[in-house]
Amino acid sequence: MTEALRPSTLGEILDRTAQLYRRNFWLFAGTAALPMVIIFVLALAVLPAGIFAIPGIAGSASSAGGTANVATMIQGFAFIIAFLIVMPIYLALYVLAIAGITQATVSANRGEKLTIRAALKSAQPRFWTYLWYLILQGIMAALVPMILAAVIIGPLFYLISQSTGIGARVALGFVIFLVAVAALGVIVWLSLSYVMGMAVCVVEKKTAWDSLTRAMQLSRGTRGRIFVLFLLLMVLSAAVSTAGYILAIMVGAVASVMGNGSTAMVVAGVVGGILYAIVSIGAQVTLQPIPWIALVLFYYDQRVRKEGFDIEMMMEQAGMMQPLPAPSFGAVGDISAPAAPPDTVEGK
Repeated sequence: MTEALRPSTLGEILDRTAQLYRRNFWLFAGTAALPMVIIFVLALAVLPAGIFAIPGIAGSASSAGGTANVATMIQGFAFIIAFLIVMPIYLALYVLAIAGITQATVSANRGEKLTIRAALKSAQPRFWTYLWYLILQGIMAALVPMILAAVIIGPLFYLISQSTGIGARVALGFVIFLVAVAALGVIVWLSLSYVMGMAVCVVEKKTAWDSLTRAMQLSRGTRGRIFVLFLLLMVLSAAVSTAGYILAIMVGAVASVMGNGSTAMVVAGVVGGILYAIVSIGAQVTLQPIPWIALVLFYYDQRVRKEGFDIEMMMEQAGMMQPLPAPSFGAVGDISAPAAPPDTVEGK
């Protein structure tokens, strides 16, 4: 590690996150940009067809009915492409990106140099494990509580439909509200409990289920701090989104001045949409690495607090324990990750 491990406050973790991000900005931003850039390029590939479907650009030779039919066909085709091709590609690239960001954070925290290619390549051997972890996290943290809430709320709605008294309906409606709030609370609590699982999966090479159970154990005592972290990120993201909306409104105002229904207005609207997409993608690329960097630091902090990981590291540095086998990253991104022996610290 580049600095001594010790229990850290939330402010110190945020400060360390900012330091790592600032020193390795292109590494983190470049890794996070992969899925966004690919999806943006795919969107631009089908954009000309979408523009052609707009009546103001399609030309006056086509009748209104024919233009509507063509637009409907294009929209249906774009929908199929988005869900059958684009979304799986985005999901796969997203998994590689967040796993790569996590590995890049681990390496940067150790003082190691890593390239974007090496960070992404490090996630490939365990891609299916990372993907299954994210799916399993969504099932356990969101889907299961929602199903349980629906099992309770469904009969209550039936009772409301059969009830004739206003008081009974109000009481049942209040119970439904309480169940919904409780389900939301459970979803938030489980999400905070499992959120360090990716760090566990990357660092300790555990399975998806073991990473969830390990994250649940490590998150005890720090879920409130993680919640504050995500609140701060939500505020920052809202501020960036507001700036993007203001840009879109300004472009729309310029388009309205050009005249209603004119080709120039349509073109201005399309350009405004592209500019807004660029701003949104840039904001997501810039903000996406922040929580994953912080979660790795929370992971190490909890290991220090609960397991004396700092003492283990000092003993290793003093030659009293077998060193941890660190992956070797080449200058062009070549990786050789030897299997960790069973008695190492990271693998236990």
